Amino acid sequence: MKAPRVTLEQWRTLQAVVDSGGFAQAAEVLHRSQSSVSYTIARMQEQLGVPLLEIVGRKATLTEAGAVLLRRSRNLLKQASQLETLAFNMDQGWEPEVRLVVDAAYPTRRLAKALKAFMPLSQGCRVQLREEVLSGVEDCLLNDSADLAISGMSIAGYLPHQINAVDFVAVAHPDHPLHQMKRELNHEDLQTQLQVVIRDSGHHPVDSGWLGAEQRWTVASIGTAATLVANGLGFAWLPEHEITELLEQGRLAPLPLQQGARRSHYLYLYANKHKPLGPATQILADLLIQHSMAD
Repeated sequence: MKAPRVTLEQWRTLQAVVDSGGFAQAAEVLHRSQSSVSYTIARMQEQLGVPLLEIVGRKATLTEAGAVLLRRSRNLLKQASQLETLAFNMDQGWEPEVRLVVDAAYPTRRLAKALKAFMPLSQGCRVQLREEVLSGVEDCLLNDSADLAISGMSIAGYLPHQINAVDFVAVAHPDHPLHQMKRELNHEDLQTQLQVVIRDSGHHPVDSGWLGAEQRWTVASIGTAATLVANGLGFAWLPEHEITELLEQGRLAPLPLQQGARRSHYLYLYANKHKPLGPATQILADLLIQHSMAD
């Protein structure tokens, strides 16, 4: 890779000349002599091979090329400053990245509120977000690929922090045969129909919920399951927050079950027990708990 000819300090000098209105003013801002500032700009133009400033009257004005390069240089200096800040924070124990694994049933709106609140506090720390289903979250904790995890399962050897529940509703399309029975439904009624379930993404899948139907179709995501059921293919228990619009549109309708039509699943926040929580991870954990009630 070819080394850059122009230094960050030279770009900073150009910005000072433009922002402060001239060479003399820039010299005051930078605590340098005016001749030093003038030499820096002249040397930059020589190194780049294009004129950056032109004198109009008694004022230095950007050329067209200078305006483009100055705009790009502002981003360059900002990134350099952020890089130095990140290095300082890392030296202070501030981690560069938090790996967050979330069960796909966790409401995205709650998650978005927590991440939005974390952004101004992150100090350059990135969030690596990953969605898993059922035991897939546990796998990430066990193989040390998660710093924080939200799961509806009890994971042995980890201390959970209980957060708000997610409600699941048994639904089918209004024209589905189960709705045409026009009465309360029992397990025998469900056993004769197609059930749509979401695949466990873990290496050792576990069964969850009622799986008594003789015929089951397994899909990879909640969104796919909702789309299939809304198009008349089978029935399913789906997170209520994910299907609100489909219910309002009349494309899905709750099944009138004698029991089990709705069920609540508490979710739990887990932390990686193999390493202490860094400051960024702790802040994000607190925000996830704080915003777990948001809908």
